[in-house]
Amino acid sequence: MHIETPRLILRDMTEADRDALHAILTDAETMRYYPKPYDDAGVRRWLDWTFSNYEKHGFGLWAVTLKATGEFIGDCGITLQPIHGQWLPEIGYHINKRYWRQGYATEAAAACIDAAFERFGFPAVYSYMNAENEPSWRTAMKNGMTFAEEYDDPEGMHLRVYCLERENWEKARKMQEK
Repeated sequence: MHIETPRLILRDMTEADRDALHAILTDAETMRYYPKPYDDAGVRRWLDWTFSNYEKHGFGLWAVTLKATGEFIGDCGITLQPIHGQWLPEIGYHINKRYWRQGYATEAAAACIDAAFERFGFPAVYSYMNAENEPSWRTAMKNGMTFAEEYDDPEGMHLRVYCLERENWEKARKMQEK
């Protein structure tokens, strides 16, 4: 997969991305809304899961790189996630904290939303996160997603869900074209 935005290139992750991904997933501040930061084995499982998603579905979390330099700054993509008992297409993102508040997560997620509808034909896409993760739900809202629900998952985490249906995405695109 290869997706370009004005400032970013999203591409399949490779083993060469492991160290840069490790720096993100093991960072306590970045992972503060997860039960805990990942350890080395967790990062390995994350990569294996990502590669498995590419094989099974043709999509997954892609490497987010700066177009100008090629630097890996995070991941963003589409994965099937268990959202309130259903396996749904979820737009997820993690950006290295050195690049926070520059709009990279919003830009990457918008491109992934477009891919979810244009390339993969989903009728709707979702983002879910710890209900306290305001930066993540604000990113979802910036991309046209609206609040769907809050619930406690089986592990006791309080989650917030946002959704964007294809019809609303198409309407927004038509408005942008005018």
